[in-house]
Amino acid sequence: MKRTAGHRRQGKRPAVLALDGGGSKVDAALVARDGSLIGAARWPGSIYDGFGARSERLDGLAAAVAAVCRDAGIDPERLPLAPIGVFAVAGADLPADERRILRGLLRRGWTTRSLLRNDTFAVLRAGTERAWGVGVVCGFGTNCAGVAPDGRTFRFPAVGSISGDWGGGVDIGREALWYAMRAQDGRGERTLLATLVPEHFGLRRPRQVMEAIHLRKMGEERVVELPPVVFRAAAEGDAVARRIVDRQADEVVAMAGTAIRRLGMSGLDVHVVLGGGIFRNRFGPFFQRIEEGLRAVAPDVRVMVLTAPPVVGAALIGLDQIGSRASAKARLRAALTHKRLRTDTQGRREGIGHGQDRP
Repeated sequence: MKRTAGHRRQGKRPAVLALDGGGSKVDAALVARDGSLIGAARWPGSIYDGFGARSERLDGLAAAVAAVCRDAGIDPERLPLAPIGVFAVAGADLPADERRILRGLLRRGWTTRSLLRNDTFAVLRAGTERAWGVGVVCGFGTNCAGVAPDGRTFRFPAVGSISGDWGGGVDIGREALWYAMRAQDGRGERTLLATLVPEHFGLRRPRQVMEAIHLRKMGEERVVELPPVVFRAAAEGDAVARRIVDRQADEVVAMAGTAIRRLGMSGLDVHVVLGGGIFRNRFGPFFQRIEEGLRAVAPDVRVMVLTAPPVVGAALIGLDQIGSRASAKARLRAALTHKRLRTDTQGRREGIGHGQDRP
């Protein structure tokens, strides 16, 4: 394996390798000390080996690293790629998780120094210029983290129902199918979901969806596609869908509100940044319920929906670490956009990240 002190493109040397990854995609960026964007790419796959699986292989991250190197015109075998790496990933929840992931990162040798963060911290840093506040992620699953002005942090284990969690695409999708099934067979009340859920999958009845999952003709993870269906039904006045939406809003309030209280920020104008696919909807009552709930905890709270890619937050954490100027961070924000994060189709054709990469 070739190793070198660095790489150059258009006179710029990567100072930070930033990655943000979860259950549905991994974004990567190579950034110079002055905030110039050297490379950016999106890998449309999970950081995990399978639905809910955990390992040290980190194939999804490796695929994203290969993709960002292609975009930057850099040989991914010439390591280290950058002096510092910031890896903001879902699944970095418990100390044991962090040790496992760090072992995988050290084995890869992508950077001289590796910082591992839960993806909630990237959402928070991407959504505000402050170093403190609360970040909530609600996409495939859900999580929350808070940082106090004095640097103290608080977050939840967020490993699913066994740690008291509810929310995100999987839980909303399962709930939608649950209510749809009960509406069809008479155990539950009537709901538009009984029509909209199977319709989404090109089927006629909820039972057909259930059978397709049970007989493994369709992956259970596809229920993650259903939140837009639920929000649509809620917007059309469906009471069952509205209860699901309200439950998700209340879970956001419970998590963020707890973080605010535990860090003693109730009297501050704390920023709460909402990131993830569940927040990419236009159902006003959902956001109104979140804001009203959080104002009962912190009257001066400011709730904002993240519009920048969370990988921006990971890159900013890296620039914070090396002492880059405010102008460098502004330059990065302007350059690292959703549009710039091109989906890497070449890597998918070559099978990178699907068992073809080295362990």
